[in-house]
Amino acid sequence: PFELLFDGAVEAGRDLPASFSAVYPGSWRLPQRKLLPYVYVNFVLSRDGRVSFNEPGHMGGADVSGFDEHDRWLMGLLRSRADAILMGDNTLRVEPDHVWTAEFVYPADAASFTGLRESEGRVPMPLQVFLSRDGDVDVRAAEVFSVDEAHVILATTARGALRARSWPPTAARVDVLELGAESVDVRALLATLRDTYGVTTVLCEGGPRAYASLLAAGCVDDEFLTLSPIVVGSSQELPRPGLVEGIGFPAASPPRSRPLSLHRAGDLLFLRSRYSFG
Repeated sequence: PFELLFDGAVEAGRDLPASFSAVYPGSWRLPQRKLLPYVYVNFVLSRDGRVSFNEPGHMGGADVSGFDEHDRWLMGLLRSRADAILMGDNTLRVEPDHVWTAEFVYPADAASFTGLRESEGRVPMPLQVFLSRDGDVDVRAAEVFSVDEAHVILATTARGALRARSWPPTAARVDVLELGAESVDVRALLATLRDTYGVTTVLCEGGPRAYASLLAAGCVDDEFLTLSPIVVGSSQELPRPGLVEGIGFPAASPPRSRPLSLHRAGDLLFLRSRYSFG
């Protein structure tokens, strides 16, 4: 089990079943949102604030966490409560063999995660949603497009939608949403996910630019950070991305969160925080 260091969350909503809270103690209730889905993000962060080594073969967050089992289990839990999982298209290029489900990331507890989805009334597989300004996605190289049960949504611009029309047929169902001229309107995307697809919970798993766009739109509720003890560093020759990239927030009004809970497993800390946008 995770060690609970503090839990200051006081909120209404559906909590975890006892079998899950025995592993991840404390509460994680799903709040009800009126206009947009409940949006939460999950990243692993090095001691110096980096999310990737940005080297071939070492692009993902698993290298930053040291392939930690608790981190992978928590990722499975977060995915199991998501109606949709949102990523930037670079995440798809970095991890072409990945499928964004709890069962894929932590197969040892696949039955438990599947049961949790069923008990909360979710479809077996979350929507796989990708932000892409240009529609530059190789559907033949990405595993998720070959999964019959997958429902993929490409949120893109007019330019990206035009490009997506030339994609070859895929086993997965693919919907293309044109949501902007030069950039994707993420607030409109979230509203469409809720109104058209019945989505009430959205997990964002990256990357730093996708997270930045959600923050800039004031659409993030909770942030789950795995805090790794390693130092990654960065240089001009080998830049390593931080948690948020592509947007600089003004000093007078940056996004601000407050801690809700802190867990520990080995040398890693697991922090959950809540944003409050006006």
